[in-house]
Formats: sequence, structure tokens, C-alpha cells
Amino acid sequence: MTPRQCVLDAFGHRRPARVPFTMYCDPEVEERLNQHYGGPEWRQRLPPYIVTVSAVDTDRKERIDDSRVRDPYGGVWRIDQRPWHLESPPLASPSFDGYRFPTPEQFCRPDWKEAARQTCAAQGKESFLVASLGWGLFERSWNLRGFENILADMVTDPEFVTDALDRLMNLYLAFVDYTAELPVDAILFGDDWGDQRGVIVGPARWRHFFKPRWARIYQRVHEHGKLVLHHSCGSVAEIMPDLIEIGMDVLESCQPEAAGMQPDLLRRQWGGRMGFWGMIGSQRLLPFGTPAEITAEVRRLRREVAADGGVVLAPAKALQPETPTANAVALLEALTEAG
Repeated sequence: MTPRQCVLDAFGHRRPARVPFTMYCDPEVEERLNQHYGGPEWRQRLPPYIVTVSAVDTDRKERIDDSRVRDPYGGVWRIDQRPWHLESPPLASPSFDGYRFPTPEQFCRPDWKEAARQTCAAQGKESFLVASLGWGLFERSWNLRGFENILADMVTDPEFVTDALDRLMNLYLAFVDYTAELPVDAILFGDDWGDQRGVIVGPARWRHFFKPRWARIYQRVHEHGKLVLHHSCGSVAEIMPDLIEIGMDVLESCQPEAAGMQPDLLRRQWGGRMGFWGMIGSQRLLPFGTPAEITAEVRRLRREVAADGGVVLAPAKALQPETPTANAVALLEALTEAG
């Protein structure tokens, strides 16, 4: 039973031979794990269940100085502080007058595609291959105008928002067509719709502005014979029926501290209709829990939530620098133990 088959069974809502998992870390945490284990060999204990590639550089940036970079849309980002943040959006007003919107060719790099193709060939049928397309429509829309501004635009200038999202949708449809030429199993999108309480723009505005456009993008992915994987932080419990309706196959992150996103609840309400990738809490459990609590929760999730399929276990976010080394070790040991 290959790692890929385990993932295919899990996302196909069949009982896998072994519950698949992934574990990604901030470089600082990786270095501490290297020190703990006496080298990087601990990575070999992680089966290659999911391998991510990219043929499209959706976030290529040019350096302005030591503290700032410019993204392909013209936004200026401050990168010398954590978290990095948008310092100056490219559109000072809700208008594209005088603005040159990026073209797909600016992001579709032949060298990236060739590197991705070589990775796919090297993996063969061993791993479940995922092509990542980075940030999505909501995040790129506030990238254009600034976060508060785009929220205000949805109320005061919905025609501009509609125009912006249509432009972005067409860009992402081109990305999908370009990416789908790779022999991957799925395409992964990212769009942080939720905060701790629910959908940031509210379910009604999400359905008005985002649902029909994501439906078209998901349909294009399915036309290419790929699965749709989508990352969102926070709570999207209010729109889960909509996500299933428009064709999302797998929700990634599944942040258990957010409202309505508890693993048992997700599986009980949506199991069989939606796959899940994540479910291990990165806000409380991993940074502030004890190693014993982490071990117990991983074992419980494997036994009670993921055993019958539908789930790939993972930290909801890559292990952050505030994660104690002992907790990172406990997670690795619990994920890789037999069971």
C-alpha cells in the first residue's frame, strides 16, 4: 500500500490501510528538531503521503530594499517584521483607471513547470501529488486595495469589487489550465475566508461575491480530472453546504479552535461529502499543550475521527516558532508511531 493510495482512500471516504498525515514546520522549528535528533534524518520518518509542486509563481516579488518587496500586482510589503504585512496597496481608490492588470504570462514560469514536472516524475505513483496555486480571490482582492478598503468597497462600490473578482477569476482559470498539464492528483487553492467566529465578510456577501466565481474555478479543475483542495483559516462552518455544492473535495487547515470547526463535529456533519486535511490545533494544543496532551490527541484523532477515511491528519498551520521543541518532538513521534 503506497502513501498515495492511503491518501486516495482517505479523500475517497474509504478506510485507509494507515491514516495518512503531513507535518510542516517553520525553519526555526526544523533546525531545533535537527539539533534534538542530531541531524535532519528525522525527516525520513515522514512518509511522502502528499508532495506539493508548483508550476505557477503566484506571489513572485521584487526586492525594493532590505525591508520591503513589491508583488506582481504592485503592492508593497514590509517583510522585516513578523508578521509581514501589506504596507501600500497598488490601488488608492476603487478604480482600475490607469492600472495595468497582470497577465497570466507574468506568473507562469517555464522553469518552475519543468521543475514541477521532474518532481512528479521522480515521485511516480508513490505520493499524492498536489499543485499549489497560492492565495485566492479574497486575499488578492484585498491585496489590490488593502484589507479595510476592500471590505468597505463591498458595501460602497460593489461594481468595482465585481470587476476585480472577475479579473482575478479569469487569471486563476488560466493558472488552472496551465497547471493541469502536470500529472498531479489535485490542485490546492488558498483563501482565508474565516476568522475565529465565522466568515469575515459574512455568509451572504461571500455567497454573492465569491461563491459563483469559485464554482467556475472548481468546475475547471474537475474538467481536467483533478480534485479540488482548498485552504482556509478560521471558521467556514456557516458555508460548508455551499462549499460542498460548488465542488470543493477537501478542506485544508480545519482549525479546531475556531467556531464549528471541531474535528468530531466536522466528520459527524459532513463526513462522506467533504474530505479534511489538518485538524491538529496550532493555536492552543501545539504551542501551549503538554507533550502528553499532544500524543493523546493525535491518537484520539487517528482512532475516533480519521480511521474510517475522509481525513489526512496535520497541524492546522505549519509548526510556528513559539512551538516548544518538546511539543514538536511529541507530534512527530505520535504521528509516526504504528497505529
